[in-house]
Amino acid sequence: MSTQTSNVYHERQRLQFCLLHALNSLFQQKDAFTRPNLNAISEKLALDDTSHSDSWTPFSILFKPHHNALTGNYDINVLIAALEEKGKSVVWHDRRNGGSSIELDGPEDVLMGVVINVPVKRFAGIWKGRHWIALRKIDGVWYNLDSDLHAPKCFRDKDEVREFLDSSIVHGGEVLLVMNQKQQS
Repeated sequence: MSTQTSNVYHERQRLQFCLLHALNSLFQQKDAFTRPNLNAISEKLALDDTSHSDSWTPFSILFKPHHNALTGNYDINVLIAALEEKGKSVVWHDRRNGGSSIELDGPEDVLMGVVINVPVKRFAGIWKGRHWIALRKIDGVWYNLDSDLHAPKCFRDKDEVREFLDSSIVHGGEVLLVMNQKQQS
């Protein structure tokens, strides 16, 4: 991957709010989403989810059904709801097919980008969690907008993007395609 970037918006990791940074980088806009915005989505999902209504414990303050207040991480349900609010849809990529089956050359008005949820180890392996990464094609070039990177990194070509996706899948990553149009069931 090259490090050439021109006018590409990239949010660096602050604390552990990687879904927030991934979404803002995906939309190429500061504050496309905010913490209060994602917290509200998380709380609405929790209220709508009757299976958790009787399971309150003192730990529920930190470990909410769709949001971990300690790490700041949000789950897939928050990602899907946030994207749907913006008229987008999410297609879970079948990991058995690998990155080569993803149409990366399609029109940008169909595939907005790719979000990957990967397992991570931090603090010398003491803390294990998951990390959200956004990939987006901007002006015909695919970029890795990972908030852990100092700057966005552009891929040489679509084959390098597919190699990155395959590597993510092999290491336990989940690949989600963010579509600009609602997908027909």
